[in-house]
Amino acid sequence: MARVDPAVAAARNAVREVLAGLGPDDLVLVACSGGADSLALAASLAFEARRVGRSVRSRGHAVRAGAVVVDHGLQDGSAEVAARAAEQCRSLGLDPVVVRHAAGPGTAAASAATAERRSGRVPGAHHATRPTFNGGGPEAAAREVRYSALEAFAAETGAALVLLGHTLDDQAEQVLLGLARGAGARSLAGMPRERGIFRRPFLGLRRAQTEAVCAASGLEFWTDPTNLLPPDAPLRDRSDDPRSVHRWTDLESTDRSQVQRAGEAFTPLRSQVRGRVLPVLEATLGPGVVEALGRSADQLRDDADLLDALAADLLAEARAAVENGVVAPGRATDEHNPVLNVGVLERGHPAVRRRALRLAALDVGCRPTDTTTRHVDALDALVVSWSGQGAVHLPGGAQARRACGSLFLRAAPTGISDGGTGVQPPSTTQE
Repeated sequence: MARVDPAVAAARNAVREVLAGLGPDDLVLVACSGGADSLALAASLAFEARRVGRSVRSRGHAVRAGAVVVDHGLQDGSAEVAARAAEQCRSLGLDPVVVRHAAGPGTAAASAATAERRSGRVPGAHHATRPTFNGGGPEAAAREVRYSALEAFAAETGAALVLLGHTLDDQAEQVLLGLARGAGARSLAGMPRERGIFRRPFLGLRRAQTEAVCAASGLEFWTDPTNLLPPDAPLRDRSDDPRSVHRWTDLESTDRSQVQRAGEAFTPLRSQVRGRVLPVLEATLGPGVVEALGRSADQLRDDADLLDALAADLLAEARAAVENGVVAPGRATDEHNPVLNVGVLERGHPAVRRRALRLAALDVGCRPTDTTTRHVDALDALVVSWSGQGAVHLPGGAQARRACGSLFLRAAPTGISDGGTGVQPPSTTQE
């Protein structure tokens, strides 16, 4: 028996674990960009979909395997890259394989996708399962459109799962970016292995392993030039400079074009972390930094999951106290315009209460990536240090106000003629 490359074996084992619980003829899709990570995932899925269930050690169900290639059209030659990725997926035996042409950042479609996410009311079977990311700008807008395309094709085909090719290196970069922003445990927990229909089998594999899988499988992968760190890329420490690489991901497409026309080279922040920060950490602290960051993310995710569950319970209790007439009897409340009992919230542990308040903000349509510590601090002040202050303005036009022992959260106007959205707090600010 021929010896299987260790990287290939590791990749197949990772995919096998994801497929183990599926039923006969379930369809599994891989999101393929043509890069090493997603092509290695496509190859591993193609192999495991055929062989799963053929041994005692691998009980399976002969699942069907397909692929989705999303072409944003943001770079010259992107159509050729997408076509080549689809061709290689078909050569692996995947079926169906489709190329979806998605609008890039700044277009009407991208703006619509972003607006839908901001509203918190996107229709569709898979809306609530979509992963969220931190950060804004063109890259975030492209992600919005890409995940919309993946969700749409999954809904069309009735796919059971969509596999994403993020690796342990991606996870380490995500943790470092969250740490630099001063983010909380949920952000530092990085990307989850599963959420809704999405799975990330390769979060335990290094990027070098996916490249080895491609080499062993005879696959030619494409390297996105924005993921590379040019030798002459500027290193800046002037955070107030809007053209700094540290602000690059926040620039609009038009700003970015102006900077490029000025003849100055820039690199996305994630690529700076990949090309500069992680190598320095490895050289200074020794090998294993990426793996250690991954373990930290796993531990923090368990902690964050527990705190989020406790926060959801506290939020439900605060809602129920109002609905049962403990405070402000008769006040209407609904999913998008909650009214919360301040006394119940005040008795909660600060870590749990603050998470409950953030969940309440998301309930009224605040975008997760826009709801910052500053917003949560302001909401918390309405609960524990209220002195008659006015409304707290939240992302997307939502508001929160305290009155009569209750915290009233109001979604942004949704086009109703009078601008109303349902719940109206009392006019007085006195308790």
